[in-house]
Amino acid sequence: MARPAKFFALLVILHLAAFGALPQTGTPFQNSDGSSPVAYVYVSASNSGGIYAFSAASNGALSAVAGSPFQSDVQGMAVNGKYLFGTDGTYIYSYSVASDGALAPVASINAQQFNGYTCGGPWTLFLDHTGRTLYDLDLYGNSCANNTYQFFDVEKATGKLGYLGVSDPSTVFSTPLSFIGNNLFAYGSSCYHLGAETYGFQRQSDGKLKSLGLHQLMPKAKSGDFYCPYQAAADPTNNLAISVQLYNSETWQPDGPAQLATYTADGSGVLTTKSTYRNMPDTAIQYVEDLSMSPSGKLLAVGGMAMGGTAGLQVFHFNGNKPITHYTGLLTKDEIDQFFWDNNNHLYAISAKSGKLFVFTITPTSVSQAPGSPYTITNAQNIIVLPKP
Repeated sequence: MARPAKFFALLVILHLAAFGALPQTGTPFQNSDGSSPVAYVYVSASNSGGIYAFSAASNGALSAVAGSPFQSDVQGMAVNGKYLFGTDGTYIYSYSVASDGALAPVASINAQQFNGYTCGGPWTLFLDHTGRTLYDLDLYGNSCANNTYQFFDVEKATGKLGYLGVSDPSTVFSTPLSFIGNNLFAYGSSCYHLGAETYGFQRQSDGKLKSLGLHQLMPKAKSGDFYCPYQAAADPTNNLAISVQLYNSETWQPDGPAQLATYTADGSGVLTTKSTYRNMPDTAIQYVEDLSMSPSGKLLAVGGMAMGGTAGLQVFHFNGNKPITHYTGLLTKDEIDQFFWDNNNHLYAISAKSGKLFVFTITPTSVSQAPGSPYTITNAQNIIVLPKP
């Protein structure tokens, strides 16, 4: 569900409260089936709980990587194959990734110093498709009020980060950006004070981002209503999904469940949509928190939280520039905060509230939960997945 900045601030507080200690219960981690790993899965834990590292077998079963959890105190993470990056809200740390998935610290940089204030700092991390440039959403990175995106060059030989610059500030930036297939354009969306905002950037040859200055284009709503967007997930070509919430124009209250819109970028990065309230599927989740596109671009995972309603995780068929269609019901009713795919049809989803890590095997025609799932991780906070070739 799209949310204004006040709700986003409340959500941050709720999440921080949810990241308290949880008892260690549930299924223990299983050994793999002896096959080569198809992915490494990393989960950060709050209260200096470190980074848990797991090897995923071909059937999705997880085994703990030797030495896990690795000492760290990070929140958001990103990984490019050779290095894992994590942030504590001030610094961004670089860790080398060994062939067995083990982590070792190699570098750090104070990202907060570049915004000129001490009231903000890096929150979420993400990379371009090449893995050469690391980006962060810098909360309150300008005048202790506006958010920005910072850009860092990744030194291939050492994992050190070099500061490249920062985007223009805006109160509406609240999500990581998603790059379409050409790695040239990246998009996000939010709903500051119930004002619909879709924003896009063009990636320059040096990795810096330049605003596209997009015209605000929302799906056609039914009479008397308007849409608020939140998040964006791009497919391997030039299409992306955005979750939108219908609001009543008079009461400013939600008027139905969150829906899923389809957008298409042209050669200049301009977005168009044919989505309307009539052809968009409803979600079963009260507040959409995250979207994740499968590597094939055929499946879209949608997860979120509930405040008196329904939380959980759902998967939809993504059909390029055509309307998104229903596929699964709720795969779990646990609050789901973040999730990623590997290249072998596995979806890994974390619930900070329940301290569970779910693993599903999902193709366009079948859905099953992997052996041992869900796993329990004390103080689970964020997740990132490194697919193996």
